[in-house]
Amino acid sequence: MTAFTGIGPLVGLIVRRDRLRLALWIGALAAVAAATAVALARLLPTADARALFAAGITGNAAVVALIGPVFDATSIGGLTAWRLGSLGATVVGLMSLLTVVRHTRAEEEAGRRELVGAAAVGRHAALAAALATTAAADLLLAALVAGGLAACGLPLAGSLALGASFATTGWLFAAIAAVAAQLVENARAASAIAGATLGVAYVARAVGDSGRGALSWLSWASPIGWAQRVRPFAGERWWLCALATAVAAALAALAAVLSARRDLGAGLLRGRPGPATASPRLRSPLALAWRLQRTTLFSWTIAFAAIGAALGGVAHSVADLLDSSPRMRLLIATLGSAGDITDAYFAATFGVLGLVAAGHALQATLRLRSEEEDARAEPVLAASVSRVRWASGHLLFAALGPALALAAAGTAAGLVHGGPDDIPRLLAAALAQLPAVCVLVAIAVALFGLAPRYTRASWGALAAFLLLGQLGRLLQLPTWLLDLSPFLHIPHLPGGPVALTPLLALLAIAAALTAAGLVAFRRRDVG
Repeated sequence: MTAFTGIGPLVGLIVRRDRLRLALWIGALAAVAAATAVALARLLPTADARALFAAGITGNAAVVALIGPVFDATSIGGLTAWRLGSLGATVVGLMSLLTVVRHTRAEEEAGRRELVGAAAVGRHAALAAALATTAAADLLLAALVAGGLAACGLPLAGSLALGASFATTGWLFAAIAAVAAQLVENARAASAIAGATLGVAYVARAVGDSGRGALSWLSWASPIGWAQRVRPFAGERWWLCALATAVAAALAALAAVLSARRDLGAGLLRGRPGPATASPRLRSPLALAWRLQRTTLFSWTIAFAAIGAALGGVAHSVADLLDSSPRMRLLIATLGSAGDITDAYFAATFGVLGLVAAGHALQATLRLRSEEEDARAEPVLAASVSRVRWASGHLLFAALGPALALAAAGTAAGLVHGGPDDIPRLLAAALAQLPAVCVLVAIAVALFGLAPRYTRASWGALAAFLLLGQLGRLLQLPTWLLDLSPFLHIPHLPGGPVALTPLLALLAIAAALTAAGLVAFRRRDVG
């Protein structure tokens, strides 16, 4: 038996377990790529319009930091690559690292890897299967992105280069996650290490792109910067894809070497043992939920405060950009409010932050399902703790977390943009997203109670709402389809009118779905 014996069946197992998850990731990203090309073609149909647009963004350091540089603003393909380059590479990297950690370190932590290893399975088969499946998923995504862009009439070479830049970035962060999985003993720490590396790569790219002179080298030190500098539709640099592939292969080999040097279930970095007895502060389900959720809560709040400060800091320069481009002014006005252009900018960006906060809310809500699947809920429920009381502790943080994060973003944006006097209106604009976030949480709770196997399909609802909100109006989708997204019923604040009826309706829908989920949870079996 070799070290890779059994890799085929393990790949089949991973595909079977993640078929829905990967299909949602791949389908959503491929759809966004094609929809972006179509939307840009409608928004900027002539060369003059594209030239005016390029003149506004080329010299704007804030926009370049957020999205990246434009290598060819004369074509729809070049603008599509600019709009998708760093964002697409970041999302593919996130998908890849989460998939690898899920099927390596998480499997060991749950004890399933030991059961599989008792069969005729080689030492490195599980690691190789996770990397092979992730690589195949990234390659499929690249093919769909390239095919979709080519079907939209864009040049084939550039379409293939953009897809390849996504795939090779995914391979690189999959290999980074494989190395992280060998270092630590639990999946959350491995995901944190790989995710932090992805975040550092994005920030390094942003600083390098917007900086001058001594800082520009940071773009070349970032894998996200490599993906952008493949330059799809602008004189493709295929050698950067080869470089990312070579680095990924080297890191994958390193992960295999590290895997051979540790025991199953252990990490190369030893974890500290916990206290022998639990703290008195863990005597209630709410206290337990706080212990489990607090790190995530603090991390998201700090991140949102930083993002809010950045949004407030660039608001004036973005307003200047929009004033120089009537078409972009019209675009932001459709996404934000029809009044002051700065208010429209904040309304549009807070709408995006609302969707991101919904991701945090889903993460907190889905902790219910992971606690149940890992058999940690049963011992708690075996005591004098009702199911609703146990679930309510986690749901409190599913609502409190996004509220604190959005409040931090609104406060920071107001403080940086206009000082203390600007805080109340931007804080209100940020918190206005909460009713829509609550609807998404309620969808997850309803699935948890009624169809627990499909609880994670709530991520698909978030992806659908994201597509409807960001591209629905540009693509002129039917009104009834747009109305399915709760985020499109939020008032356009600051600057727009406030109607209480839609907000109350959203809260009523959220309450009804949550009640249905909790009632169903009380009546079904646990496990």
